[in-house]
Amino acid sequence: MSDIHAIILAAGKGSRMHSSRPKVLQILSNNTLLGHVLSQAKPLCDKIHVVYGFEGKQVQQQINDSNINWVKQTEQLGAGHAVAQAMPHIEDNSISLILYGDVPLIKKATLADLIHQAQQSGLSLLSVILDNPTGYGRIIRKGEQIQAIIEQKDANNAQLNINEVNTGIMAVHSQLLKQYLSKINSSNAQGELYLTDIIACAVADGQTVSSIISKNQFEVAGVNDKVQLAELERIFQKNQATQFMQQGLGLKDPNRFDCRGAFTFGQDCEIDINTLIEGKVSLGCNTTIAPNCIIKNTKIGNYVSILSNCVIEDCVIEEGATIGPFARIRPQTHIKTHAKIGNFVEIKKSTIGENTKVSHLSYVGDAIIGKSVNIGAGVITCNYDGVNKHQTVIGDGAFIGSDSQLVAPIKIGKNATIGAGSTITKIVPDNQLSLSRTKQTSLKNWQRPTKK
Repeated sequence: MSDIHAIILAAGKGSRMHSSRPKVLQILSNNTLLGHVLSQAKPLCDKIHVVYGFEGKQVQQQINDSNINWVKQTEQLGAGHAVAQAMPHIEDNSISLILYGDVPLIKKATLADLIHQAQQSGLSLLSVILDNPTGYGRIIRKGEQIQAIIEQKDANNAQLNINEVNTGIMAVHSQLLKQYLSKINSSNAQGELYLTDIIACAVADGQTVSSIISKNQFEVAGVNDKVQLAELERIFQKNQATQFMQQGLGLKDPNRFDCRGAFTFGQDCEIDINTLIEGKVSLGCNTTIAPNCIIKNTKIGNYVSILSNCVIEDCVIEEGATIGPFARIRPQTHIKTHAKIGNFVEIKKSTIGENTKVSHLSYVGDAIIGKSVNIGAGVITCNYDGVNKHQTVIGDGAFIGSDSQLVAPIKIGKNATIGAGSTITKIVPDNQLSLSRTKQTSLKNWQRPTKK
């Protein structure tokens, strides 16, 4: 079987984006437009060639893939000229798959079909039927056979009424492609080397031109401005939401769900409106996420309840935990089984033990907290001395009274109690009450109250 070479055209500036970044580096669902195209092409192709131009160094640095062959297009002389720059790097006995770095929703399955057709016929192109074909090159057929592609500016009135248009995406036997590229010229309204002119060359040569008509206009839609970028973002998100629901995810409103990364989930999970998933996120079974949450690079276990308006990033949340509402869980945090993190609580770089409760208005940073600890409202771990961070360690069963400050580095013993309103600066022994409303005192024979 012949090698497959992808030639991705990515040299354009994208002036209508009004951006310092080239068009192919604009972001759709946390990935560049070019990144989306690469993700579909790589599984199918033996070699990837990206033709770059405007801000080429920026494009290479952002994509940062040593397996890509970067080909510079010094002058912008049309798509035919751009493809020609890559041809010296491509063997004759191969298939060239021509793609565009600003067409992010193209599907791998469509490209696989296109490649298969080209392996059989030598040349296959992808077209689409549009209600409004303005601006696109028209597919000219005689019966079922494709005869040529006429660009908008060169079309007559009859040709302008044709609704089947060229997407620019095609697969061609590389030897044929080289032959036909050498025959095209810039005698047209734009003074460019039209890639589409190779179709007329192929027909004149008696070469069969096969085709696939895309059933989804958004799959082949290019992005020229921020309006189109936003439109394709919504299409991309809607497609993902549909796929997730077909796999069993419960979404209250798929139009108000965004996933910008890799997302996996178990059975009977349910997500309410305005949730944003970023990076790599996994949910166990029977986990629920309430409205207006942002979750990034996080592993969440079974039977976890994420209440509304939480921000969770780079952490692990184990089975049965409850988070929120209005909680912020920062990176390197590990919430263990059946722990409770309540409203307006911030946790950073900490381990929260099994059945521990941090229920109200607290900040816990750089801490290791044991099992069944109760942290009252307004408690703060004072982990930063202005230069360095320090750790707080709280033993199993400890009770930290409301509005207390734990000045790190510090260790609170097992089953210790901190009186409300205390500033604790010294080690607190196991099983003792410590408080510092005047002077810190530890009472050896003090007994914790029992429930009446």
